[in-house]
Amino acid sequence: MTDTFRLDGVRIRDIPSLYAELGRVLMPGEAWQLGESLDALDDLLYGGFGLLAETSRARVVWGDHERARIALGVDAKRTWYRGKLARPELFAAGPAQAALDDLDRGVGATYFDLVMRVFADHPDVELVLD
Repeated sequence: MTDTFRLDGVRIRDIPSLYAELGRVLMPGEAWQLGESLDALDDLLYGGFGLLAETSRARVVWGDHERARIALGVDAKRTWYRGKLARPELFAAGPAQAALDDLDRGVGATYFDLVMRVFADHPDVELVLD
């Protein structure tokens, strides 16, 4: 049996609100919040915690995904990388700066694209863009 969960794209205005929405939908009983990272999303989709831990197959329907796609576009990714550059004690500057340079040249994936790649790595979680 496949359990279905619905993300509300209207709630997603930036990267922090993406993770808040993922937590609202997939982790309602957890006493902690999902970190704002692609690694955290990857861990969530593996099903080690939250509602995905209780199912072997899941369908995530992402409503108003176009709105979220825009919100998680180039500007969001630029902000994300600038945040990394602001914390040199945690993140290497070289890769973040190279990614910013790519964005300035009009190349590179958006944050939405990166999220799609993480979902694609989890065949037991079907993502439906609605």
